[in-house]
Amino acid sequence: MPASKEITARLAAQDAVLVTVHDAQGSVPREAGAWMLVFTDAVHGTIGGGHLEFDAIAEARRRLSGTSGDALRRYALGPSLGQCCGGVVHLRFDRLGATDVPDLQRRLQAERAPLALFGGGHVGKALVKVLAPLPFAVTWIDSRDEIFPDDVPANVACEHSDPVQAAVADLAPHSRVLIMSFSHAEDLDVVAACLKRLREQGDLPYVGLIGSKTKWATFRHRLEERGFRKQELAQVTCPIGVPGITGKQPEVIAVAVAAQLLQAPLP
Repeated sequence: MPASKEITARLAAQDAVLVTVHDAQGSVPREAGAWMLVFTDAVHGTIGGGHLEFDAIAEARRRLSGTSGDALRRYALGPSLGQCCGGVVHLRFDRLGATDVPDLQRRLQAERAPLALFGGGHVGKALVKVLAPLPFAVTWIDSRDEIFPDDVPANVACEHSDPVQAAVADLAPHSRVLIMSFSHAEDLDVVAACLKRLREQGDLPYVGLIGSKTKWATFRHRLEERGFRKQELAQVTCPIGVPGITGKQPEVIAVAVAAQLLQAPLP
């Protein structure tokens, strides 16, 4: 995923060609809608690599130099192209300039799923780094304002909230939520706020809580005491992360959690 600030700033200064997978049949490297933006001296994004991408970049740069051509081009991924996928890809070539920056900003924003990360500890910091190139717009929330580093990735917005669970009400619709604050008491309050929002709005597709099965058993009992039903509690994932990854290092946990997030449908 291209860094939105870098790509829009470059487009404001010089023209580029947007190459989009318009249609795809059979075995192909990327799905319809995948894209890359080609400048004379740089490329952002990818349509799958290999000879297909090499030829598409060359075609885009020919158009930047003044060569005209049809908006759509057909590529058969066979021996003649040096790729053995066997499918067919139709690529669309559109020249963009400074006036197209707002449209490109909207495209970049729409391709990122909202994600709320509660907790600025070691795992939270590792997760922010892992999520930086992935298609998520991260709101990083903590009750300790001084916890955030000075330099965060372009897809991350830091937010101080005290009490921390108050931030749940203002999350973007359909946010995925990860809960890993510095205290179990805060974790419990954030989970309860998420369950309340799910009861009222039903718009949080993933609520993940860091911790062991023992921690979740304790939380489940306390949440039942607060009036939440078993079917509501079943909407919480704990422990988090894809199964089979046993390492406890923050970076290992971050990779396992990011992989689990990517298993859910994205925009």
